[in-house]
Amino acid sequence: MLQDLTPASFEEHLGTRFQIHFGGEAPLEVELFQVARHEEHGGPRKQPFSARFRHPGGRRALPQQIYRVEHDRMGTLEIFLVPIGPDVGGMRYEAVFN
Repeated sequence: MLQDLTPASFEEHLGTRFQIHFGGEAPLEVELFQVARHEEHGGPRKQPFSARFRHPGGRRALPQQIYRVEHDRMGTLEIFLVPIGPDVGGMRYEAVFN
């Protein structure tokens, strides 16, 4: 469940591949490249954080919305992803967990 996820849940999978499912097309393969802990703000999550993914070589951005994201060890997650633009490595996406 999403409320059980912590920064450590993702940190142990840095550098690994996730698949973003959208429409009827083949899933988009992305790499988890950063997990950032945020300042506590009194919200429902004890330790807010964000996870950033990169689609290597990708330039086309998927629209921000909830996607089914799969990982071989974490299983299937339904998370809200926001495109944050390309860098030299490809298109980047961010999921924020407050």
